[in-house]
Amino acid sequence: MFLPQEIIRKKRDGLELSAEEIRFFVQGIADNSVSEGQIAAFAMAVFFNDMTMAERVALTTGMRDSGDVLNWDHLNLDGPILDKHSTGGVGDVVSLMLGPMIAACGAYVPMISGRGLGHTGGTLDKLESIPGYNIVPDNQRFGEVVKSAGVAIIGQTGALAPADKRFYATRDVTATVDSISLITASILSKKLAAGLDALVMDVKVGSGAFMPTYEASEQLAQCIVEVANGAGVPTSALLTDMNQVLASSAGNAVEVREAVKFLTGTQRNPRLHRVTLSLGAELLVLGKLARDPEHAWQMLEKTLSDGSAAERFGRMVAGLGGPADFMDNPDRFLPKAKVVRPVYPDRKGIVTAMDTRAIGMAVVNMGGGRKVASDSIDHSVGFDNLCVLRQSVDEQTPLAMLHANDDAQWQAGADALRNAITLGDSAPAADPEVYRLVRDANR
Repeated sequence: MFLPQEIIRKKRDGLELSAEEIRFFVQGIADNSVSEGQIAAFAMAVFFNDMTMAERVALTTGMRDSGDVLNWDHLNLDGPILDKHSTGGVGDVVSLMLGPMIAACGAYVPMISGRGLGHTGGTLDKLESIPGYNIVPDNQRFGEVVKSAGVAIIGQTGALAPADKRFYATRDVTATVDSISLITASILSKKLAAGLDALVMDVKVGSGAFMPTYEASEQLAQCIVEVANGAGVPTSALLTDMNQVLASSAGNAVEVREAVKFLTGTQRNPRLHRVTLSLGAELLVLGKLARDPEHAWQMLEKTLSDGSAAERFGRMVAGLGGPADFMDNPDRFLPKAKVVRPVYPDRKGIVTAMDTRAIGMAVVNMGGGRKVASDSIDHSVGFDNLCVLRQSVDEQTPLAMLHANDDAQWQAGADALRNAITLGDSAPAADPEVYRLVRDANR
């Protein structure tokens, strides 16, 4: 029999905890036999003394096993269960295209996604701009859509990794969120509870990233890959650029509209295309559906050219309560802002830098995100046709089209956008879309 305070003391003193001690403590978080004060003390001890790789794996699997762990055997699926997760960014609409593309290649994608957090957009908030789309279906409907469409993007249920929900709430108010070990366990416990055969992680780098530096992003990517593989799920991570908005839009309905255009071929932002296919190619190789990344890339391109990815997205939307003809006429269903006007720069110049986080916060301040958890979201506001780094802008070439719901909101959004974009007289060096691929050392 273990005592929570003795486990805390051991970690406080820099000693390594056993897997049994960690699992005991995590179970106490889930069943409330460990107090909030004890959770806070444990989190602070980990924050200062960190964890070994064995401890990280034990914490992650313990949190995974604190609730339901999905099993797909009863559906007799004829392909692997694959998923992708991002640390979040601005204009990061990848999941909406990648899920259907992977499904069209023969995999099944039960994607448990989240809401917006801080300046980052949330996949669930985007999908809720589609009328009728149910992000919290019961398990039977979830399984049916995974089987029929190959992909279902929904929200986390309370039964998945419940220890993480309580642990995160305490970390959030005790300045212990930014611990690589604890971030890794929080991300992976929920993902691994989905019963995956393989996972690809998109870890962002730059001014709109969750982690403050390239080095911190790289450490997180390495930790996630090692822990996930240690927990038995083949996983790779890509470090991708977030020094500018990833898509051509930032908001909720505007990003869904762009995702539909991407899938149907009427608009494909080149940076978004390369990041999406790079992630997808690695995932198909991990899932043993492609022999190498080049083969995987060809498979993914085919799902776009033959319309099969778009068809899967439409099937998912209809299966989860959205309009059956959504893909035929998305503008009929997606909410539209009352004021849509271009934002021009104060002077002519070349875009040399972009404060991506500030652009994300501009969307939040217009009502497109939450300042507190209870806020409702205006799905119609945001930016589209955003400029990119190295682009020339002037009084004829706008920084973006701004979607707002009154003139005052439009003006505040325009001022924020102008302040977030730096203009110069010469183009900066181009950042790569993908900085690095982190794979399991044993692969």
